Amino acid sequence: MKTQRTVTLASKGFILLSALSLLSVSVMAFANPQSVMDLVRVQLNNTDAFSSIRGVYGGVGMTLFLSLIYLMWRDTQSGLLFLCLLWGFYALSRTITIFSEGALGDFGNQWLLIESVFFVLALGLAVANRKAIPTDKVV
Repeated sequence: MKTQRTVTLASKGFILLSALSLLSVSVMAFANPQSVMDLVRVQLNNTDAFSSIRGVYGGVGMTLFLSLIYLMWRDTQSGLLFLCLLWGFYALSRTITIFSEGALGDFGNQWLLIESVFFVLALGLAVANRKAIPTDKVV
């Protein structure tokens, strides 16, 4: 019982951490899209560029944040599986970039490591959470 509670709390905590990290970028993008692009040294030079960053990082980020908060409370296992996809595909995208365009800079390497670790954490928690959930099956 204690293990189940620990796994549940760790799972919810990880979903919350992920949600808050996405929220921070989302708020930054809504307030000042250029600040998001400054992280990768890209200059936005027209209103369509500002609008796109607000939409993708701001709007989509806020949608992800709200979805994760909902899943944290209503369906933790689905939240963890969703984070496996999110962090896994982020890491895969950066890996594809390495093979397609060449080595990443410091920013990209740092985030590849973070996203890979978050993927492994989400997967590990999803497996542990699945084992900790009692089933109604009679064997």
